[in-house]
Amino acid sequence: MADITGDQRIQSEVLEGLATAVNHRRWFVELALPYLGDNPIEIGSGLGDYAIEWSEHLPRFTATEADPDRLVLLKERMADHPGIDVKQMLLPSPEANGEYSAAVSYNVLEHIEDHVGALRSMKDLVRPGGRVIIIVPAFMFAMSQVDIATGHIRRYTKKTLSAAFIEAGLEIEKIHYANALGLIGYYGATSIFKLAPKEGPMVKVYDTLVLPVTKAAERVVKPPFGQSVFCVGRAPR
Repeated sequence: MADITGDQRIQSEVLEGLATAVNHRRWFVELALPYLGDNPIEIGSGLGDYAIEWSEHLPRFTATEADPDRLVLLKERMADHPGIDVKQMLLPSPEANGEYSAAVSYNVLEHIEDHVGALRSMKDLVRPGGRVIIIVPAFMFAMSQVDIATGHIRRYTKKTLSAAFIEAGLEIEKIHYANALGLIGYYGATSIFKLAPKEGPMVKVYDTLVLPVTKAAERVVKPPFGQSVFCVGRAPR
């Protein structure tokens, strides 16, 4: 198994800050919903914000976390959500039960050295024809000290993420950039002004005023760049 990369304290601070970006989270929740099926597993659930929202639409949901300390917090929080199972999992994983309808992972793959092996593990977790759903940060030029401190090994383009999916034996069903204005804001905040995306007025203004406009525009036209790459792959039948 691979080591957990990055400063766990800084990762938790960033997660807590981004938890306040409610509109951003709801957008990304909506992106995955059509592909989750009836019994998905999330890899790297963090504080469980996505898991809670997804589980409201599903009969069963499994949340996982690799970091032991964050796993304890995740289990405590999910005690009030009986429809969510919680387990520890680190990718690449030898577990290959093929019981899940989908495996979803947001902003985790960029932490893993063997990202192809991680995608293969996710493929082996799902049923034949099941989906692997990924969001990762986009474009290496936006790699900042925040990325490095939180353990990001790489950022992706559609081309590089597609190549990893194909090498892992997944058929790409959908891939596109998301949150074009977010990339501009992230680059300015982290690379120019050396700020971390923590809770505060900047995140609130972006989430309340900028993101709804971006979301509406990207429903009409998919942008040629974005803060994230969204990809859905299908496991062989």
